[in-house]
Amino acid sequence: MLARNHNDAGSVKAWIRWLMAASAALAMQAFGQGYPNKPVHVIISFTPGSSTDIVGRIVSQKLSDIWNQPVVPENRAGAGGSIGSAIVAKAAADGYTLLINSNAHSVNPAIYAKLPYDTAKDFADIAPLAVQPNVLVVNAGAPYKSVMDLVNAAKANPGAINWGHAGIGSGTHLNTEKFIAAADVNVTQVPFKGTPEVIQAMFSGAVDCYWVPISAGMSHIKSGKLRPLAVSTAKRNPTLPDVPTTGEAGVKDADAPLWFGLWGPTGMPADLVNKINIDVRRALADPGVKERLANLGNDTMDMSPQEFARFVRSEIEDYQRVVRNAGIKPQ
Repeated sequence: MLARNHNDAGSVKAWIRWLMAASAALAMQAFGQGYPNKPVHVIISFTPGSSTDIVGRIVSQKLSDIWNQPVVPENRAGAGGSIGSAIVAKAAADGYTLLINSNAHSVNPAIYAKLPYDTAKDFADIAPLAVQPNVLVVNAGAPYKSVMDLVNAAKANPGAINWGHAGIGSGTHLNTEKFIAAADVNVTQVPFKGTPEVIQAMFSGAVDCYWVPISAGMSHIKSGKLRPLAVSTAKRNPTLPDVPTTGEAGVKDADAPLWFGLWGPTGMPADLVNKINIDVRRALADPGVKERLANLGNDTMDMSPQEFARFVRSEIEDYQRVVRNAGIKPQ
C-alpha cells in the first residue's frame, strides 16, 4: 500500500512537471504569435547616415508597417559597434530591444582583447539583412585617378597617406587592413566614430582615402565630390558599373564585402526568433524595399535563424584568420 502511494505520488509529480513544461511551451508560442503589442526599439550600432544606419532604417520602417507597431531606431555608436551591441546583450530577451549591426559584429572578437559581452553566447542570431561593397574613394580634387596611383604614392612615401576608417573593428577598418596587406603598402590609419565623420574629414583634406560603404557614399559619388577607384567585391556593382574591382584595378585578394544583420539578446524563445525572422524576410522581399536597397548598391540576404547563426560563426573564424595574418594585436 505504501509502495503504491509512493508510486502514485511520483506519477503525480511527473505529470505536474510535464504539464508545467507544456504550459511554458504554449506560453512561448502564444507570446511569439502575439508579438509585438508595443513599440520595438532597434539599436543601430553606428552613427546616423552610416551604411548600417541607412539599411537599418529602411528595414525598420517596413517592419513597423508589417507589425502595425512603432519600430524605433536608436543610434548608439562607438568602439566599432560594440557599444550598441553591449546594450542589446544586457536587454530583456523579449524581442522589444533588437540590434542592427554590420559585419563588425563578427570582426570585433578578433579586434578586441576584451568585449563587454560574448559574441557567440550573448546574442540570438535572427536574420541577415543585406550585403554591399565598400568603395575606395578619394576627394575629387586629389591627384589619384586609379588604385595604382594611390598604391604607388603610398609606396613612394611610406606613412604619408592618411587612410580613414569608421573605428577599430568596423567593416571599413577590416577592409583597410586587407587592402594594405594585399597591396603591401604602409599608410597612416585614422579611425573615426563613423562614416559621416570620415567623409567630412575627406572634404576638409584631413583624410586622403576611405573604403566608404556604397549606400553611404553614393550621393557624394554621384555629386562628383568623391572619386571612386574600386569596389571591394569580386564582381562590379550594377550601380557603379564603370568602377573596377580591386582585382581588376591591380590588387588581388583584397575583397571585403560589407553585410548587415539583426540580433536579439540570448534567451529569446525560439518561436519569437522564428517569427521575427519570417517578418524580416517578408520585409526584405517587398518590391519597394528591394528597390530602395538595390539603388544603394545592396543585395538582400535570405537565411533561416539557424543558417544565419552558422554564417555568423564562419565569419568570426574568417576574420580571426585575417586579423592574425595581418599581425593586428587585439586591443
